[in-house]
Amino acid sequence: MLDRQLRNYKDLIVWQKAMDLVSDVYRVTANFPREEVYGLTNQLRRSAVSVPSNIAEGQGRATKGEFIQFLCHSRGSLLELETQVLIASSLGYLNTQQQQVLQTNVTEVARMLNGLLSSLGAFRRKPKD
Repeated sequence: MLDRQLRNYKDLIVWQKAMDLVSDVYRVTANFPREEVYGLTNQLRRSAVSVPSNIAEGQGRATKGEFIQFLCHSRGSLLELETQVLIASSLGYLNTQQQQVLQTNVTEVARMLNGLLSSLGAFRRKPKD
């Protein structure tokens, strides 16, 4: 269960790692072609920003169920980001090292989100009818 001492989303390590991921995405997309500014650059940045934003919003909600819901939104945005990283890499906008760093960070945040969701009971099976 989530530590009762947790008072702020900023205390969540997964939120901190997601914020680092946003910085990484902004850094690498700064070198994307200018014609991508309203395309893939914007999509990558928006999905990256959505990850820690949903964690923060969920932590601020009134119930555990709402928190779980927003963590699931965060995980969805993370998978969207992962797909966009693969697209950017296949288009040659990311070099191998940049792609690997982003992929490693996405995997770490995903692992942490899944762990938090699991600790909150999000993956418990419902009884069969």
